[in-house]
Amino acid sequence: MIPRYVRTSLIALCLLTSGKLIVARPVSATIRYQVSFAHPEQHIFRVEMIIPHPANGTTVALPAWNALYQVRDFSYRVRNVRAIGNVPDNVHYPVRKVDKQTWTVEYPAASAIVETQDMYIDYDIEWDDPGVFSSQLTDKHAFMNLAQILMYVPDRRGEEAIVTFVQKPDQWKVAAELQSTPMTNRPDTFTAPSYDALVDAPVEAGTFDQFKFESGDAHFRVIVDAASWNRRRLEDALRRITAYELHLMGGPPFQEYTFFFHIGPEGAVGQGGMEHANSSAIAAANFDGAVSIAAHEFFHVWNVKRIRPRSLEPVDYTKEQYTRALWFAEGVTDAYCSFTLERTGLWSKKQFYDDLASQIERVQTRPAHQWQSVEESSLDAWYEKYSDYNLPDRSISYYDKGQIVGVMLDLAIRDATDNHKSLDDVFRLMNEQFAKQGKFYDENTDIRAAVEQVAGKSFEDFFRRYVSGVDEIPYDEFLGVAGLELKMDAAYSILEVPHSTDRQHRIREGLLHGSTD
Repeated sequence: MIPRYVRTSLIALCLLTSGKLIVARPVSATIRYQVSFAHPEQHIFRVEMIIPHPANGTTVALPAWNALYQVRDFSYRVRNVRAIGNVPDNVHYPVRKVDKQTWTVEYPAASAIVETQDMYIDYDIEWDDPGVFSSQLTDKHAFMNLAQILMYVPDRRGEEAIVTFVQKPDQWKVAAELQSTPMTNRPDTFTAPSYDALVDAPVEAGTFDQFKFESGDAHFRVIVDAASWNRRRLEDALRRITAYELHLMGGPPFQEYTFFFHIGPEGAVGQGGMEHANSSAIAAANFDGAVSIAAHEFFHVWNVKRIRPRSLEPVDYTKEQYTRALWFAEGVTDAYCSFTLERTGLWSKKQFYDDLASQIERVQTRPAHQWQSVEESSLDAWYEKYSDYNLPDRSISYYDKGQIVGVMLDLAIRDATDNHKSLDDVFRLMNEQFAKQGKFYDENTDIRAAVEQVAGKSFEDFFRRYVSGVDEIPYDEFLGVAGLELKMDAAYSILEVPHSTDRQHRIREGLLHGSTD
């Protein structure tokens, strides 16, 4: 538990914040969290949640899923949940577990004075899973996906939230892409406008390295946990990636963005990237892997975080949340990862061709591509935690086929407009129509509608056959408009056709350089 002296000082802070002891019950308030690193050897985060103005029968819950489209039931890691009233009374209230992730506190709120008290929820939660999709506390560092650690009040998710990190080793620092609101004796305090905003910001604590840079009218911060790395190379790559994608999408929708990197052998465990509205967490075995993941994750600033399907809003932390749009949100983002790397010179033209060929090979050599559409693969993402589901005769990846569909869409739009428009224009249009308007798109109609508006023709056949359906993609037909051909030898490859026409050359140059005529 959090030591009593810490609890007492937090109460004093709450009273100072409110300015008086007895107040009318507000429409909303600030829910506070305190996370202790006191026992890294046990891998236990000790959490105190302070709920102002609690109602009788207050319910708290821990999300069942986060970071991956998998129900992982983080609540099994929780132990010793207690509910306590204000000091000096320290009254313990009964806590009743309702289901696997929900607890109810029977809190007597019969009087005005009681209604103005705070409720303290204490609990421990154990985490020692490396990688950016989980959380970890060791004697070397802490990495936190806060939705895996912090409970919430289901009907009060929209209230302001404050988190403070305490009892950390003297040499540790704490970084989070949240508003820093340090208090006396509490320097590691951060504020978010809501629970959802709070848990959409990963936290790193330890003896990490960091640097900053400016790009495209935005401020960037880079947090690096690595045994060996080269700042100049990493900063150069990130400057290229951010400058290109910011220019592509018309500027930043944020003031500051933070990259969190775990690079090296430990980064290879749980390797991958996790997007957030104003940050991304990346784990990779080496520099090249880290840069490739960064190009993907940064494009998520728009695709999925702001250009977002209605089916994913609002987030339902209690159960699976199905969407048919992961092929677009993730797979087409993979296409833009490869576009960005090639168009900024971080990849060669051959690397771009080889990467696309490898995606095609992975899809074509999986028997499941004959019956599972890329939309169905998106819906079935929740099966990915089961090893048998990932077998070649059971499923395809919405990443792989989504990337292929994205490139084919780009080529088809260029073909339809004589290289005057591209998939870039689709994203810019959706950014204007949805992201900047605070709206979410209908995955069944709006992606296709945006493509058709840009291309000036129907794409009903394309979406019916290659997105909703399982027709074989005529690769040479699509690639041919750019003077390219697919070779299905022992290893798949994409080659430039000798003696391409002027039109094929223009479209190929547009594909590779992101240009239009």
